[in-house]
Amino acid sequence: MTDLADLEADLSARIAAAGDLAALDETRIAALGKTGAISSLLKTLGGMSPDERRAQGPLINGLRDRVAASIAARRTELEDAALEAELAAGALDLSLPAPPRRKGAVHPTMQVMDEMIAVFAEMGFSVAEGPDIEDDFHNFSALNFPPRHPAREMHDTFFLKPGPDGERRLLRTHTSPIQIRVMRRANVALGAPQFAVHQAPPIRIIGPGRVYRCDSDATHTPMFHQMEGLVIDRDIHMGHLKWTLDAFVRRFFEMDGVVTRFRPHHFPFTEPSAEMDVQCDRSGGAVKIGEGSDWLEILGGGMVHPNIIRICGLDPDEWQGFAFGMGIDRLAMLKYGLPDLRDTFGADVRWLAHYGFSAFADPNPASGLS
Repeated sequence: MTDLADLEADLSARIAAAGDLAALDETRIAALGKTGAISSLLKTLGGMSPDERRAQGPLINGLRDRVAASIAARRTELEDAALEAELAAGALDLSLPAPPRRKGAVHPTMQVMDEMIAVFAEMGFSVAEGPDIEDDFHNFSALNFPPRHPAREMHDTFFLKPGPDGERRLLRTHTSPIQIRVMRRANVALGAPQFAVHQAPPIRIIGPGRVYRCDSDATHTPMFHQMEGLVIDRDIHMGHLKWTLDAFVRRFFEMDGVVTRFRPHHFPFTEPSAEMDVQCDRSGGAVKIGEGSDWLEILGGGMVHPNIIRICGLDPDEWQGFAFGMGIDRLAMLKYGLPDLRDTFGADVRWLAHYGFSAFADPNPASGLS
């Protein structure tokens, strides 16, 4: 009994003194391992007489159970202490700034497209769309392009391989085909295009979208964005076009006093045609709209050619209209100071973080759509 009591006191002291799990495991092996002190005592029970076994067995087994329980309790204490130390070492320092969170931004081109749509929507225009892949008729013929016009050549236009019918489709070079598709719906019968009225006048639409041309430099890219406008009604004239574009420029650039001018020009689909310039200042390496003595061309337009009105099944003596087109990306460059058009297609998140817009920003120009 004295030997068992001394052994228990020694093991209890060693268990309590174990400073980590490794030391505790050494004590466990010394007590309960195959050659441990208590395991050796249990082996002696087989050589005892029945009376001795009845007396010593419960004492030795009780010692084993108490030591095993003490080891388990100490293990729990050491594991809890290790966890507390780990949590303390990895605790958050709330005095530090939060780690940066990456967030998305609206691309300047999409922002400007929304702003433009907002301006024209207030004037009563609705938005129309059309396919990016067009046929020759909608992209050229219906818009009064002559058969040998340079835009029909490979160096200006992306043509696809001929289809089973031998026709080469193409990536649209402008959003003007939307105007044709709004006025007319094409059906193919007997190998020749026939037309039926799709939307009767009066018509007042804008057509934003992607367009494609074989061109690339600081102010041109192979893919870019345009917005076309079309008005078809009775008694329409150039004065209506000029007022519409003047009002758009003032609202878009948020300058009531911006000065514009119209210069005669030529487009196959309008007659008469004009290009519109805005007053600007080019000094200092930047273009400043609404000041200075320079001029910058920003869009083109004119009265819809009678041939186009006739192709669309309308009488040009009864119906007239005007059309215009402008580059969305270029207007974004002018309004928000983007130095190189190619950067807008560069997929650089740093550029977008600098020039991008909040997704919750009001797209309406500050000049005042009510």
